[in-house]
Amino acid sequence: MDEAGFTWDLGGHVVFSHFGEFDRLLAELFTHGELLHHDRSSYIRHAGGWTPYPFQQHLHHLPPKDAVACLRDLLTARPDPRKGRAPADFATWLVTVYGQALVDRFFAPYNTKVWATPLEDMASAWVAERVAPIDVEQALAAFVGTAAPGRRWGPNATFAFPASGGTGEIWRRLAARIPAGRLRTQARATAVDPAARTVTLADGTRIGYGSLVATGPLDQLAAMTAACPALLRTAAQNLRHTTVAMVGLGYRTPTTDARSWLYFPQSDVPFYRATNFSKYAPANVPRADVDAYSAWMTETSLTPGRAIDPEALVHSCDQALRRHGLVPAQAPRASAHIEVIPYAYPVPTLGRDQVLAQVMPWMEERAIYPRGRFGIWRYEIGNMDHAVKMGIDIARRLVHGTREELLASAPLAPTTSAARVECR
Repeated sequence: MDEAGFTWDLGGHVVFSHFGEFDRLLAELFTHGELLHHDRSSYIRHAGGWTPYPFQQHLHHLPPKDAVACLRDLLTARPDPRKGRAPADFATWLVTVYGQALVDRFFAPYNTKVWATPLEDMASAWVAERVAPIDVEQALAAFVGTAAPGRRWGPNATFAFPASGGTGEIWRRLAARIPAGRLRTQARATAVDPAARTVTLADGTRIGYGSLVATGPLDQLAAMTAACPALLRTAAQNLRHTTVAMVGLGYRTPTTDARSWLYFPQSDVPFYRATNFSKYAPANVPRADVDAYSAWMTETSLTPGRAIDPEALVHSCDQALRRHGLVPAQAPRASAHIEVIPYAYPVPTLGRDQVLAQVMPWMEERAIYPRGRFGIWRYEIGNMDHAVKMGIDIARRLVHGTREELLASAPLAPTTSAARVECR
């Protein structure tokens, strides 16, 4: 919560689930009414208008010239499954599946903003639930008005959000269940010794362990782990990630916008996404007074280490919100809050799986188990529910010797023997 009384999250988190264990955890932590439920309402800014999300499933909403070009290239691009495996890199995959017109108008500019990485450097095997498919016959039917309403795509078509406290309220309540003295926070780890089975903290404290479940970034873990071969440390340092600057902007004006979040592929808009945060929960604005306040949360992706001018970024985000009609031109600003998230998205690069196939076995052979979004560096299974499921699975494995269900159901892409690094 900032000084003006606005609540902000570290990025656009919403609560949805693939797993019964996560559902049961939420049911234990929250009573009826403490989680607010929403139907997703999301749009993409394009050609001065708003196209429903997913963009590729709503081509009939585009200006006629754009719609014809996208549909023509989509029909031409339809991939032939008889030709074998999908293209390895994300840029080629997008053109192969959706056609150049769709890529030019949305996929390339938007994904380049999100990932802060050339799309040619990214793999394509991760896209399963992250990039919406398209039914060409249904797209054609939509143009002539005969398409039946389709089921909204994606696992977050409906989502929940804590009535107060933001997403962090989930984890505060979970932490409160841990007995006193069993949990340390704000204690930075600086070294791991797998031979002695100790973790050293920044203040010099050494903590022993039998098995270590490490949820910090894998590149940092490799760098601080004694006896980790230089070849593996170098490989881990080649893993890429993004940094995100979350700019929260509060206004002394109510919002009449009922939408959840909005995507901006435009290069003149600093953020790739804007979230209507006062819609998520009234308590996200001061005194829960949504008749007097509104809140917009923006996310701007950066390459790691890039310096930003906070005042300039706030001004740029504020002006973009007003320019695109989300905030009235004369609405008084009540708050501006920045949070820089150094590790935001693990980038699924072409070489990522080969790196993981080298580093992860070495760690596990020494009773170190990297897990969570940045422990396993796999964006495709990097949501909150995935992280909880990974925690449950590794606990069961270490205590009972059972198989980790999530990782077994989402194996790494096969790697060639030439990409393996043998470490002795």
